[in-house]
Amino acid sequence: MHYETLLTDNDAGVLRITLNRPERLNAWTYRMGAELSEVVSQANEDDDVLAMVITGAGRGFCAGADIQDVFKAQSEGDLPARDGTPRDWVGLVRASKPMVAAVNGAAIGVGLTQILPIDYLVASTGAKLSVRFVKMGLVPELASSHFLTLRMGFGQASELMLSGRTVDAEEALRLGLVDRVTAPEDLLATATGIARGMGENPQASLRMIKQLLTENMSERDLGAVQRRELDALQRCYSSAEHKEAINAFLEKREPDFKTARRGG
Repeated sequence: MHYETLLTDNDAGVLRITLNRPERLNAWTYRMGAELSEVVSQANEDDDVLAMVITGAGRGFCAGADIQDVFKAQSEGDLPARDGTPRDWVGLVRASKPMVAAVNGAAIGVGLTQILPIDYLVASTGAKLSVRFVKMGLVPELASSHFLTLRMGFGQASELMLSGRTVDAEEALRLGLVDRVTAPEDLLATATGIARGMGENPQASLRMIKQLLTENMSERDLGAVQRRELDALQRCYSSAEHKEAINAFLEKREPDFKTARRGG
């Protein structure tokens, strides 16, 4: 399918999604947001996709919201018409197949907050990251005040949000804002390998683990945590993928989770 703001490429089961407005450092627009939601939703229903990697074309990852297309339209009350139910990007990401962000350059504002709910963040040494909403007289969105605090801790998240300052990749790694830093030439291969290492596992279990992480990471009631885990575990016990894992172990072979899931 053709997209105006994205490129897609399936690399042996890992769908690479590339933000493709390099002349504007891939600045976010309403069109890009809609297309991202569409491509991720379709990938979740595609048996040939095990996992996803999101990166940017050119020298930027996503330099924030496009001032002309987003902020100016908002300030003038000229927002694009929305059809149907409003998109829930955070809910979509947390319910999706494994996702890895390959941050190849500037990730500013929504360019950063849109990837905070993603499972794993890899940045190149040239990446710059900022939640600079305060510089525009705004506040962070996409549940970033939640995810940033989980990743960095209260003090570090507060300082980054209240100052609006920009950090480089190495500082982002020290703060816990990203999970790994690589040389630019290794970025896509590293992110793809991590995504494939997740996605090759049973898809039903992957989705349930992501749901458990989402629901339990801020849960203080340990009884509720365990009840959710036990409920998911009971469902796993009866799954075709679990039975295939047992058979593969007994037969001393690699499991074929895709065939098991399809009932082949």
